Amino acid sequence: MSRLPPVEKLPLAIRKSVRDDWDSKKGDIEAKISETLGTAWTIDVNPNQIYAYSDSSAYAKENLGACIHEYFDGARRSLEEFVNYFGDDGVNELNSICHAHILTLDVDEEKRFSYCGNDVHEGQLRLLFNNLGSNISNALDRDVLVKSLNSAPSPEGTPMSFKVRTDIRQNYDPKAEEIRARIGALVAKPDIKLNPNFEENFAKLLAESQAKKTELRQDWQDSLGNFTKFYFEGLASQLQSHKFEDDELLQEGFNDVVDKGEVVFRIVDKLEKGTYNECVIQDGVLYIQTTPQRYGSNIDNAAEKLVDLL
Repeated sequence: MSRLPPVEKLPLAIRKSVRDDWDSKKGDIEAKISETLGTAWTIDVNPNQIYAYSDSSAYAKENLGACIHEYFDGARRSLEEFVNYFGDDGVNELNSICHAHILTLDVDEEKRFSYCGNDVHEGQLRLLFNNLGSNISNALDRDVLVKSLNSAPSPEGTPMSFKVRTDIRQNYDPKAEEIRARIGALVAKPDIKLNPNFEENFAKLLAESQAKKTELRQDWQDSLGNFTKFYFEGLASQLQSHKFEDDELLQEGFNDVVDKGEVVFRIVDKLEKGTYNECVIQDGVLYIQTTPQRYGSNIDNAAEKLVDLL
């Protein structure tokens, strides 16, 4: 939808609607959103600009103030749901990505959404309408907001996307130490290190996702943390199936060749011998590796040939 110039002067009845149904309530919504997000947020909306699109909406044409209020009050409820789902870390992410801490309402010029949606523009979180007054409560839908945060520039020092950081935080971090300790016990190396290699693997998968006719799975950003956990758990399962915990000879052999005491998960361009994944030992480090095209396939078998390397 093309951008229209704002209406120079609103009709009296509409000015009254804006005063009674929006201006008088704006401060309360700002305060509630600020409380929900733990920092001061402001709302920036131009009723004269919004009214320019009201010909397609009887609701907005006759009740502009109530219509604007409903957009932002719906956004308030959606942000509360976002906080309940993603917790304090998610709030910190949102505040960092939307660094202007401004919530606004604007037209969807690119017609990305059938009725309404959202994006992050110059650090502002924008509610976007293609059909003014329709499906108002969905403007800040959580799934769409996640996509908006994911496509926005990441905060300084965090090259990985919002989805990947969230998946790591929710699915890898809570289990990482438990898996590391389990592997350490199996190979009699209590201080063994697990290196998830997230940033390098993210860069590798991101590049592959932009290639033509890629075979990379579409949900790779939703799974990097979880799948990395599965690759390490697969190693633990293989060690257990070979009864490492009861075999001092196997433990000694492992620690002799993996003398750096480190296990790394990495994405490589080409496997040395495996079809889906493999393990290799280089410079005293054990690498569990796969290719972008086979990422996430046959995870449990990645370390099945480990004993042959010792």
